Amino acid sequence: MLAFDPLPWLLVPAVFAARVADVSLGTVRVIIGFRGYRWLAALIGFVEALIWVLAVRQVLLQLDSQPWLAVAYAAGFAAGNYLGISLERRLGVGRELVRAISYREHASLAGALREHGYRVVELEGRGTGGRRVQVVYVVERRRRVPELLARIAAFDAEAVYTVADVKTHVGEDAERVPHAGLWQRFKRK
Repeated sequence: MLAFDPLPWLLVPAVFAARVADVSLGTVRVIIGFRGYRWLAALIGFVEALIWVLAVRQVLLQLDSQPWLAVAYAAGFAAGNYLGISLERRLGVGRELVRAISYREHASLAGALREHGYRVVELEGRGTGGRRVQVVYVVERRRRVPELLARIAAFDAEAVYTVADVKTHVGEDAERVPHAGLWQRFKRK
C-alpha cells in the first residue's frame, strides 16, 4: 500500500511564501537604501539573501520531480514585487518636497499652511497672462504628505503641485542625516 507523502505539496506554498518574503524585502531594501538608510538596507539585504538561498535550493533540488515549484517560485516573485511596493508606501520612510502654485488672489496659501504647523517657503510669481501666483515649498515627512495635499486642495482647488523625493534634509527640524557614513561621525572638527 502506498502512503501519501504531503511534503512535496507543502513545498509549493513554502516556496511561494519564501519568494514573496524575499522579493518584498528586496523591494523595500532598494527604496530604503535610496533614501539613505544604508545600515537598515544592509540588514534587510542579509535576511533577503538568506531566504532566497533557502528557497532556490529547494526548487533546484526538486525541479525534476516537482516542476510546479518553478511556477510557485515565479508567482512568489510577482506577488513579492506587488507586496514590497505596497509595504514601502505604508512605511512612509523619508521626506518629500511639495511644490505648490496657488492662483488665489488676495489669500496666502503659505499663511494657511503655517497655521497648521507646516514650515513653508513662499515665492511670488507670475503665471499665464501675467496672473499673480504664489509658489510654496514644503519639505514634509512622507506620512504627512497626503494630509498636506488635501489642505492645499481645500485652500485652492485650482492649485498645481508636484511632489519629489528628498534624499538629504538638513535644517532646524531635520533628524540625523541617515546616510552620513561612519567617517562623518568620527571626523574631527
